[in-house]
Amino acid sequence: MYKLNYLNYPEANNLTISNTLSIEALSSNVEFESLSKNLTSRFNFTCLHSFSFSKEGFLALMLELRVDIAVSLGESEAVLQAAELYESLGFKVVYISLMSDGTIDYEAIKSLKLKYLFISSYIIDTFVKVDLQKVKELFSGTLISNISATLDADNCDVAYFDVYKLSGYFTHSVLLHNNLFKEQNIANIDTIGLKLILDATNKNIEQITCKNEFIKILAETLKEDLIFFVDADATLNYVVHFGLKGIKAREVIRNLSLDNIFVTNGEGCSLGLSRPSRILQAMGYTELQSRQALSLSFCKNLSSDDILYVVSKIGKSYRQIKALHG
Repeated sequence: MYKLNYLNYPEANNLTISNTLSIEALSSNVEFESLSKNLTSRFNFTCLHSFSFSKEGFLALMLELRVDIAVSLGESEAVLQAAELYESLGFKVVYISLMSDGTIDYEAIKSLKLKYLFISSYIIDTFVKVDLQKVKELFSGTLISNISATLDADNCDVAYFDVYKLSGYFTHSVLLHNNLFKEQNIANIDTIGLKLILDATNKNIEQITCKNEFIKILAETLKEDLIFFVDADATLNYVVHFGLKGIKAREVIRNLSLDNIFVTNGEGCSLGLSRPSRILQAMGYTELQSRQALSLSFCKNLSSDDILYVVSKIGKSYRQIKALHG
């Protein structure tokens, strides 16, 4: 099996939970305290908060802020949906646009006069990297960032994790901060989610070096039928994002799965939805073009033989579908 979508469908380990993780009101809760301190100290924060990685969960966080905010259009669906609800309650939300090359509009950030900005280390769907250090230099307020893909907390003021993306399980996620939010009742903290996130962030991740070779073989195989919506060098080091002219990506995805090759057409939050990537459309691509996008994310290096095999299957699937469509 070639699992080339691990950012959306991570490898889930067997889950064994000790009853020592249970929180008791009149107890010292030693294991919870140890896990909490481990995570906060590792990323240089003082406080930990449990929340649901959903529109409802992010709306609850926004309502604690209770001021006008800015949100990058490159954020997850959950954040954008929460922002829309936040607007409906009377708050102002400034949306930071994407440029035609897929990067964030840094000039728009420079002119912001708000206190809080939701912006993460990469753009969903395309996985284009965001220079958070540059953002921090341009923006004088508080940066709230999803660091699941990069574990980079040095250039944000509030960090949160997508527990599903890290562990394969959907429990409550964890947000790290420095006294920004009110202290949370200990009974509302999801110790299972905390442990899953801590275990995932402690894993040794293989350094991916096969990306350039994969792109080279892909380009040689597909030639003019290959589209790069964004610069391959601008994406996360273990991600390849591209498109195939004249067909819908979901048809290729179905075909490849029959050969145990698993790829996706975008981010986990929007997978399975009938609409095409809103990110590509925000960059100026048409709805039809946006339906042609494919994303591959490597959890381990592929050998040269593996690359040739996978690319040949992509090419064969593409040609078969193109021929069927005449």
